[in-house]
Amino acid sequence: MSDDLLKLTTYFGERDLGQDGFLADALVDAYARHRVRLSALFRGAEGFGLAHGVHSDRLLTQSEDLPIVSVAVDERERIERVVPEIEHLSRHGLVTLERARRAVEPGDGAGKLTVYLGRKRGYKDVVARLHAHGAAGATVLLGVDGTVAGERRRARFFATNAEVPVMVIAIGERAALAAAAAEIRDALLTFEPVRLAPHDDVADGRLLKLMVHTRAHDRLMARLRDADVRGATALRGVWGFRGGEQPHGDTFWALRHRVPELVVIVDIAERIARAHEIVAPAGLVTCELVEAV
Repeated sequence: MSDDLLKLTTYFGERDLGQDGFLADALVDAYARHRVRLSALFRGAEGFGLAHGVHSDRLLTQSEDLPIVSVAVDERERIERVVPEIEHLSRHGLVTLERARRAVEPGDGAGKLTVYLGRKRGYKDVVARLHAHGAAGATVLLGVDGTVAGERRRARFFATNAEVPVMVIAIGERAALAAAAAEIRDALLTFEPVRLAPHDDVADGRLLKLMVHTRAHDRLMARLRDADVRGATALRGVWGFRGGEQPHGDTFWALRHRVPELVVIVDIAERIARAHEIVAPAGLVTCELVEAV
């Protein structure tokens, strides 16, 4: 079996339409029809796109069309078969492809380990293992819909939602990620090498993706818009850590959110360099080369 996997990511708005309804439903339906091994749909906390209109869950007037991120992971052949349909459905969104590996590649330098598992399968234990082995940071994102082994798993209000996908994104040195990965069971794991700063050798016109593990997305979004970045999405996590801090998340009695957040920016190299100057002081930042569909 090949070690190559493909990760198909779609960025769009909550009210964007597909052929017969909302795009979010159409995407998950497509992944279920194609029996995609795992897909997950994440509802953003804030975002903006090409028109620079802000959508945020902080204000009622801006919360009617929150950003959505859809991620699908499977063998190269299956993802390549579904790409034309997703491209046709997502006429107004951004669709990217990334190569991923099943195991942590040996060598030096930083990497990103992504762990996909069901909501009730112990994401806190996964984070604890990453923390114990010295990962630089991790953020847990709860999905609201998706597929597992080709079967749809939608979150419902009166249900345990045990199998709804969860995504744990961890950053660190490869040795630390490999040690943690060896102890994680009953989950799909993917690995991608990353850099901690934008690629100086990437020609303008190619797309780069910045991911910022932070707790200050609200202080970043306006500055990114002012820098003419073409779009950014903030996702609110439920658990995680950065650096030497202990893993943490929201508590029932908390008056303010104290959760890890993930800000994702996809743009050309020139604007990514400007974005990096803004976000670097606010959290743990990684940079990857991605391909637009």
